[in-house]
Amino acid sequence: MAAATERLTELDAFARLVAGCTDCRLSQGRTQVVFGVGDPDADLMFVGEAPGFHEDKQGYPFVGQAGKLLDKLLAGIGLERGDVYIANVLKCRPPGNRDPAPDEIQACEGHLFRQVELIRPRVVATLGNFATKLLSGKPTGITRVHGAEQQVTLGGSRVVLYPLYHPAAALYTPAMLKVLEEDFARLPDLLGQPVTAAAPVKPLLAPVAPEPAVQLGLF
Repeated sequence: MAAATERLTELDAFARLVAGCTDCRLSQGRTQVVFGVGDPDADLMFVGEAPGFHEDKQGYPFVGQAGKLLDKLLAGIGLERGDVYIANVLKCRPPGNRDPAPDEIQACEGHLFRQVELIRPRVVATLGNFATKLLSGKPTGITRVHGAEQQVTLGGSRVVLYPLYHPAAALYTPAMLKVLEEDFARLPDLLGQPVTAAAPVKPLLAPVAPEPAVQLGLF
């Protein structure tokens, strides 16, 4: 309990620091920094790409329709937002929800790695194409690696990286809801698996071209 309280204190202090970040151009157009939300002692952490319009206005990740679906998927495995931690690679909304630029990633990725370091999750579930390629350090798209875990080191912590389709994918393509539900169903087992030593991952900083018919970093 004391450790969790200490993590919450450190995470709150870090959130206040990041709230004033001006390390890249995105700070000029944001409404506010979208730091993250959830249990600072969570075993499961979700990482998306960047805040959208509603996230930028409200200051919380995944508050739109995709967020509602994420809540339903969590409920399907007996969890809710208060049991996990949710964040994005970028903490500020790119104009028009465009893809993050390499210099924006470089300026912001340290914030995410520090969050991982403080929270110490066992499993980091990447949501969508962009977050998966960045945190795995590999160009393989989400259509090939979803539901296939790998062990990596992020923020100095060994974690199970578990790629998932972005919940918005099921909003655009309803047939993907079943795939998401099946992939989510494996999370309880993954949370119980031991984490072995893994080589540090060097994130991809160059823009990654989407696979054919893949849009918005979702598929």
